[in-house]
Amino acid sequence: MLAQWRLAWLLARRFRRGRERSRFLSFISASSTFGIALGCMVFIVGLSVMNGFGQVLEERFLKLVPHVEFRAVEGALQYPEMILDLAHQHPEVKAARASIKTQALVQQGREFIGVQVNGIDPRQSQAIADYMSTTAWQQLAGDNTVVLGRGLATQLGVDKGDSVRLVVAAERGFQAPKRVSLKVVGIFRFGGQVDHQMAYVNLATARNLIGLDEGYTGVELEVTDLFAAERIANDIGYQLRDYVYLDHWMRAQGHLYRDIQMVRVVMFLVLVLVLAVACFNIVSTLVMTVQEKRRHIGILRTMGLRRGGLVKVFMLQGLQNGAVGVVLGGIAGVALSLGLPSFLQLLESMSGSSILASDVYFVDSIPVLIQLSDVMLVAAVAFLMSLVATLYPAWRASRVEVVAAISA
Repeated sequence: MLAQWRLAWLLARRFRRGRERSRFLSFISASSTFGIALGCMVFIVGLSVMNGFGQVLEERFLKLVPHVEFRAVEGALQYPEMILDLAHQHPEVKAARASIKTQALVQQGREFIGVQVNGIDPRQSQAIADYMSTTAWQQLAGDNTVVLGRGLATQLGVDKGDSVRLVVAAERGFQAPKRVSLKVVGIFRFGGQVDHQMAYVNLATARNLIGLDEGYTGVELEVTDLFAAERIANDIGYQLRDYVYLDHWMRAQGHLYRDIQMVRVVMFLVLVLVLAVACFNIVSTLVMTVQEKRRHIGILRTMGLRRGGLVKVFMLQGLQNGAVGVVLGGIAGVALSLGLPSFLQLLESMSGSSILASDVYFVDSIPVLIQLSDVMLVAAVAFLMSLVATLYPAWRASRVEVVAAISA
């Protein structure tokens, strides 16, 4: 059995590399290999970029976005301690902390820039602390202090030590908006929209901004399983005595995750079609080879090679084209994925413009994450399609009549 496959492999190599092959047939064969390699390369790069976006969303962006949030309908929460106790007792909650959030305008001359002000407790562990200096994090505990995002600070033209004036609308009635001057004690750089939209203050400053004497306006939870956030929110929410707005990240930011998954699916379908077109060249190559090698086929049949052996020969010939394309495309795809961030940075520095505008997208650079499972999936799909493409030409080769082939 092994000897039969070895003979079929040697004959397939001979047919594929034979000197008597026409130049046009050689071109068609090379184009099929090139098409498969190109499809595999683009497929791997595309999946790696989508993996990178997913990783940034899950491991970076969602560290700043609360996985689950309970917000007071009006004013402060009446029973925040109850929410915190229930959260700490839940086995799938990693952390729970009180917060105060409000929308404000930062005055810059005669212009106003919208900003989301997050009141946090600097004594507790916060993900944003990793993106600012230790000094800024410590000074945030002081009175009337604020830490701004890099994009927002640049837009305002302020730096550490300067002051900014915030205008906050009154919570009730038609009172005049409140104006508060805050000292900038630090600048954080997270990347993307966060740098242009966020400002952080301590809880006391946040209470002063919205006119609260005590308490909190919300409780934020960090959960162990991101995709169980809705269920966890419902588990805790049904036990509360407070009237709250129940929110979770899938409702607020889930469109980003769904968009990434949709692009992956669309990319998969499009690139499978690209590989199908490339594999169609294998069909053309083998059909033309069958016509060109009719005499050789007839001679092999008279020497005792059975129809099944001919099928193996032409299947292996097509698979050789596919295998070469898969290997070259896989290597090129991994290499291009590894070098893509550096290449895009060079392109941005040469053009002077950013590919991803940081004030529009949640990231400001193209992330890449290569996964072995994706590379293996691409290789398997391309190899399988190459195998399917060989079936019809191999069947045609096995149906060639011996007498007609020799006398032709």
